[in-house]
Amino acid sequence: MSSAHLLIIGDRAALSWVVTEQRMAFPAGRTKVARTLEEGDEIFLYTTRGCFRNPTRDLGRVVARASVATPVRALDEPVVFGDRSFTEGCRLEVSGLASFRDGLVLRDLVPRLSVFPDPATWSVRMRRASLPLPPEDADLVRAELQPLLRPYDEAVDAYRWKPAPA
Repeated sequence: MSSAHLLIIGDRAALSWVVTEQRMAFPAGRTKVARTLEEGDEIFLYTTRGCFRNPTRDLGRVVARASVATPVRALDEPVVFGDRSFTEGCRLEVSGLASFRDGLVLRDLVPRLSVFPDPATWSVRMRRASLPLPPEDADLVRAELQPLLRPYDEAVDAYRWKPAPA
């Protein structure tokens, strides 16, 4: 039986790579967590408040629904974002994508999600690469997210990001 996970992304360049390449990568030291993902698992991509470098304006949002398309394995070449190296990864199949900088505001659902037993401290549980979701929580996130999703091909171009020249 497949499970569901929130994959937590805190950087715009990483988000662009994950969405456009339909791949996920995990940092060194997170191998145990990464290997809990199995082919067929349901994935919800979550962007943190700081993902776009303006946490006073932006909200943490679930922006995509996907499934794990290949087992997590060591990457031939690590993926690097800033000063972080990501050594494990897998392929994803994105089935729906919210419009860029839109999506399901997760904090609005926190009181109804059992994965956050103390709603006052829910954000502490988000300081990781992946958060497994109980089936009832996955059902709620899926139902609330679905109306916001567009077909991948219609929404992906807005997620392509090139850093400004130095």
